[in-house]
Amino acid sequence: MRYERRIVVTALAALLPIAIASLLLAFTGDFSAQTRWTLAFFIALSLFIATYVLREQLVNPLRTLSNLLSAVREEDYSLRARHAAGDDALGEVMTEVNALSEILQSRKFEAIEATALLRTVLEEIDAAIFAFDSDSRLRFANRAGEKLLAAESNSLNGATADAIGLADLLAADELHAIDRTFPGRSGRWDVRRTTFREQGKPHRLLVIADISRALREEEAEAWRRIVRVLGHELNNSLAPIKSIASSAETLVRRDDLPADWREDVVRGMQVIGSRADALTRFMRAYSQLARLPPPQKQPIDLAEVMARTAALETRVPVAIRSTRSIKLDADRDQLEQAIINLIRNAAEASLVTGGGVTADWIVRAEAVDIQIIDEGLGLSGTANLFVPFFTTKASGTGVGLVLSRQIAEAHGGTLTLENREGARGCIATLTLPR
Repeated sequence: MRYERRIVVTALAALLPIAIASLLLAFTGDFSAQTRWTLAFFIALSLFIATYVLREQLVNPLRTLSNLLSAVREEDYSLRARHAAGDDALGEVMTEVNALSEILQSRKFEAIEATALLRTVLEEIDAAIFAFDSDSRLRFANRAGEKLLAAESNSLNGATADAIGLADLLAADELHAIDRTFPGRSGRWDVRRTTFREQGKPHRLLVIADISRALREEEAEAWRRIVRVLGHELNNSLAPIKSIASSAETLVRRDDLPADWREDVVRGMQVIGSRADALTRFMRAYSQLARLPPPQKQPIDLAEVMARTAALETRVPVAIRSTRSIKLDADRDQLEQAIINLIRNAAEASLVTGGGVTADWIVRAEAVDIQIIDEGLGLSGTANLFVPFFTTKASGTGVGLVLSRQIAEAHGGTLTLENREGARGCIATLTLPR
């Protein structure tokens, strides 16, 4: 039975005994026939009116509430219930529905504004952004994406990733910097991919950023640094060579040679030889830095490697703090070279203060931190630590730290240097994946 009919039946059931009792009194009393039928008519009419009014009073507010909730479901938050007084049960319901509509309307405006802002940012960003649905069909491409593919959004929307030439990037297991020619542009690109959900369905986001200019700027800056250091080193060697050669030439051209001219020429040749040896060492170090081969990884015992490299340093005592044995997949020769460089630097720093060197390693879930701790004066600045050929040592080449970091990065790790907290000295941390 429908709700409206149940109200009518319930009202009749409640009022019918009163009506029957009134009719019994009318027909059993001392009244004329006309009075009896008139009274019966008014009783029936009152019964009908009371039932109708009760039905309308109960049904109409519910219909109003239904219309309000339907409007909310349709995301139309402009409708409001009138006469929503808070002093009765129905008024409280209407008040809460009105408040709900206002909150949802405010949230809708905020979502619209946030979406508009996001679209504006996506349109203005330099990177090409593409959004694909679960069927690999394009659902969004920003202005940079349209330029990259040399096509309008109307022709791109709904196209498959294969049709627009992005299927391989969308399905690749590992994404990295690639060299590629797109319809609108060619260059070197950094490709990133992630997933998101819209309306409960999975989508994929593909971001393609042009890194050609940044790489060219970095390459140009690297060349400027190398040329500056090479020029400095060459000038340091060639200037005294030229000066001594010129002095020796002037000396031997004299008719009256001094008695000690041979000694002067020998000293000059020795200086020229030492500078030539310095240039040879410099070029050898440069060759080593530029020709680092890919690591040939194999299982090695870290404790054994640390003990062997620590024993090579004889100028200062090298204490090994950790005794834990752990296996790593690494190139033994390259790893030993990196640790030797770090221990040598730590020893040279500790020689100034008469301190020692401590080697330690900390095992974590995903990586191992190899720490070389010295008791020197610490780092005065870190800006030039990893600049190739930069050194503050009289006989240094400026290659050790750079080479060690290259070895760490070739193994998927990192190398950092920082001053110790609460003590004098520096900590070099070589982090390698397990």
